[in-house]
Amino acid sequence: MREIVVCGEALVDVVQKSASPAASGVLAPLQPALGGGPFNVAVTLGRLGSAVSLCSAVSTDTYGEAIVSALQSAGVGTTLLQRRSEPTSLALATIGPDGGAHYSFYVEGTADRQVGDPGPFASTVAAVCFGTLSMVLEPGASVYESLLRRSRDEGWLVVVDPNIRPVVIAEPDAYRRRFASWMSAVDIVKLSDEDSDWLSSGPDATTGDDWLAAGVSAIITTAGADGITVRTRHGEVSAPAPPTQVADTIGAGDSVVGGVLRYLDRIGALSPAAVSELDADQWRAVAEFAGQVAAVTVSRPGADPPWASELTSD
Repeated sequence: MREIVVCGEALVDVVQKSASPAASGVLAPLQPALGGGPFNVAVTLGRLGSAVSLCSAVSTDTYGEAIVSALQSAGVGTTLLQRRSEPTSLALATIGPDGGAHYSFYVEGTADRQVGDPGPFASTVAAVCFGTLSMVLEPGASVYESLLRRSRDEGWLVVVDPNIRPVVIAEPDAYRRRFASWMSAVDIVKLSDEDSDWLSSGPDATTGDDWLAAGVSAIITTAGADGITVRTRHGEVSAPAPPTQVADTIGAGDSVVGGVLRYLDRIGALSPAAVSELDADQWRAVAEFAGQVAAVTVSRPGADPPWASELTSD
């Protein structure tokens, strides 16, 4: 079985349903939940049945122990985890009336930022996925960037979901330049429509045309209830979002990434060459499956992706 390695942070989402205090001045209760974009992608893949490991630095604190336990329960390999004494990162997620999540982060001096080079991966690895805070916050960001470029040199499928969080990006123009520099080493880029807008603004903006010209095979864009679009050098296809009652949107985009990789794994397309040869009908099927996965996730609170048995097909 070919393995997928997901690289990046695992943290704790502290979820608050509303930031507005009640008449008594008491805020709504806070509910901690395990999260972080890469963690969510790995858990999605594990629950759906792919061979997957998380490459990250995880604290030895109580939250870190819970992260390791949750990964193992989902079938995610933990041999690439580096355990450290620094605390676990926290993300305060405030849920609006529409179910949308708005974030602030507590990440200074935390374990995941201190990740070291993991060394060579196993010969069974076929795909490597990167994203979110881990590609922004130093010193870890430089470690992951080096690993991204090495993954291209190894011939693995490379996937990036920047999952833009502007509040942690101190120098937006520098980040946009850095993002553009990765594109010659990336096969699939996954974006939200907000990510796309943010990356395409400013003096150092680049767009999908630039990324495709640099060598990216597919740009997958999510637009909430408006569904998923896949753009390649040969054209564009879309899949509508399945109807669902939204509890909140935490982990929705991460579930899409996990769904995309699971589908590619299932059809034997975990390689740069295979992905570059997928036709419009195949990409539409990829998007439809990823949409099904995300629809289950948003139907329940927190980043709680489905197990394979919960889907109509896998």
